[in-house]
Amino acid sequence: MKRAVTIQDISCFGKCSLTVALPVISAMGIETAVIPTAVLSTHTGGFDGYTFRDLTGDIPQIASHWEKLGLSFDAIYTGYLGSPAQVQIVSDFFDTFGREENFIVVDPVMGDAGRLYTGLTEELVGGMRSLCSKADYIIPNMTEASFLLGIPYSGDADEERSKDMLRRLAELGCTYPVLTGVRRGNEHGAIAYDSAKDEFCSAFGPHIDRQLHGTGDVFASVFTGAVTLGKDLSEALGLAVRFTSACITATLPHADDVWYGSCFELCLGDLISWLH
Repeated sequence: MKRAVTIQDISCFGKCSLTVALPVISAMGIETAVIPTAVLSTHTGGFDGYTFRDLTGDIPQIASHWEKLGLSFDAIYTGYLGSPAQVQIVSDFFDTFGREENFIVVDPVMGDAGRLYTGLTEELVGGMRSLCSKADYIIPNMTEASFLLGIPYSGDADEERSKDMLRRLAELGCTYPVLTGVRRGNEHGAIAYDSAKDEFCSAFGPHIDRQLHGTGDVFASVFTGAVTLGKDLSEALGLAVRFTSACITATLPHADDVWYGSCFELCLGDLISWLH
C-alpha cells in the first residue's frame, strides 16, 4: 500500500487544504498521513470572525517523532504555508524524509487574480521559490507562477506563453512544473513540462465561468495521488483536470448554498472507477 504525507492547514468547516487532500488521496487507495500547519474554524474566503491557531511549533516535534519511528513516505505533498518560518521547517522536513525512491510535490499556494493572499509577504515568496527548488513537481497557478518568476501578472496566458513560463519554472530546480489555469479558447486546463525530456503535455476541459474555493487543492491532491500510484505525467494531469472539472460541474446546482467549496464528495465514486 502506498503512503503519502501532506502538510498544510485544516479548516474545520469549508472545503480546501487538508479537508480536501485527506479524503481525496485516501479515496484513491493511498494511506495518507497529515501534518496540520494551522487549525481554522472556517476557511478565510468569505467568512468573518474565524478562529486561527498556529501549529508551527508542533511540526518539528511531529517530524522528530516520525523519524524515531522510522516512518517513510512514497510522496510528500505540501499546500498552503502561512509564514517563512513554516517554509523553512518544511524544507527541513524534505531534507529528513526525502529519498531517491520517493518524490516531493509543492503546491505553492500564495495568491490568485494577480494578488498575494492576505498576510503573505515577498519574504514568503522568496522562501517558496527556494522550497520549489527541492521539489520534483510544483503546481502553481498563473498568479503564483508570476510571483515565483518575478514577472508581471497578465491574466490568462495562451499555450505558447505558458510553455515559456514552464521552462523558466523548471530553472528553479524542479523537474516537472505544472501550470494550472491555462485557457485555450473555450477550454480551461493545465500544461505540464518534463524538463528531463524537454516535452510538454496538456489536459483541458470546458471552461466553466464559476469561481469556487479549493479547486486548486482538488487538482493538486488528485495529481499527487495519481503520481503516487505510478501514473505518468500525462495520465496524472488528465485525471486531475477531469476530476476537477467534474467537481465544479457537480457543484453548480448547489453553488448558491454551498459557496464554501466544491461538492467533490459527489464525484469520489467516479474518481475511484476511473482509476480502475
